[in-house]
Amino acid sequence: MAHVHVIANQKGGVGKTTVTVNLAAVVADTMGRTAEDTPVLGVSTDPQASMLEWATRVGDELPFDFEQCDDDPGMLSRLRAITKYEHIFVDTPGTLENQSILEEVLRQADDVIVPIEPEPLAFQPAARTIQSVIVPSKVPWRVLINNWDPRDGESDLQQTREYLAAKRFPIFNTVIRHYKLHTRAAAEGVTVVQYAKNRVALEARQDFFRLALEVLGSNGGLPKHARTDAVVAAGRS
Repeated sequence: MAHVHVIANQKGGVGKTTVTVNLAAVVADTMGRTAEDTPVLGVSTDPQASMLEWATRVGDELPFDFEQCDDDPGMLSRLRAITKYEHIFVDTPGTLENQSILEEVLRQADDVIVPIEPEPLAFQPAARTIQSVIVPSKVPWRVLINNWDPRDGESDLQQTREYLAAKRFPIFNTVIRHYKLHTRAAAEGVTVVQYAKNRVALEARQDFFRLALEVLGSNGGLPKHARTDAVVAAGRS
């Protein structure tokens, strides 16, 4: 039975698709299987289909399988029953208009990742999604601080952490930092595991390694060598 990981926030522009694609890519890449025999499926339930466009640009180099399912509620209701894959990462719509899609996906979910950008205008929409949709689903969830630019200093990051702590929202230790590599990746048809091999690309990938370790747990479904490599790489940053 597949483990279903849902990436959700009913506010658009918080990086759900970037998190979904790159997290799925890192997990698939580190599990050591070929693209033809991948243990990971990426699913988009967003009618805007930005993940579909990205996957199409990557083409045969996409390290995970992909399905666009916004118009296929039948498949959404069977996600956990899929035996071909070990992990399924689901991108969800960024509007309140598609709440029925999100609710259906949550019925299949093992856990939920809620990306939030470190800026005050992002706080209330995330809280509304959590309190009105995710908490009632009774699915385990955590907030991911996404797209933090270290060049802006620590104040926005600290303010976001204080807000989440005050709300008693569980959060990931990992923070996904802002890199132009991430913003250009969809247009260039690459995922984080296909970035050029240089220091900046390594740092960008490290964030998603750390996140994968947290999402999948300490034993996580990642092979031992992958977990070790991630810890070693993280220690270099």
